[in-house]
Amino acid sequence: VMDMSFANQALAVKLIAEKGDTLENQVYKVPPEVDSMVAKLKLDSMGIEIETLTEEQDKYLHSWTMGT
Repeated sequence: VMDMSFANQALAVKLIAEKGDTLENQVYKVPPEVDSMVAKLKLDSMGIEIETLTEEQDKYLHSWTMGT
């Protein structure tokens, strides 16, 4: 967990260094693409792959009427 937290923090600092001139003076969340990249790299390092959802799973996931 700590390695992922440090990776997110380091990439956030990198983002600030690269785009700091265009950012307003406020608190920002880590962009989802950075968070997803860190998660994917962690899973890759552990030899874990995420499967693609089946059509039925995707339909269930996006339906508010199912499972309620």
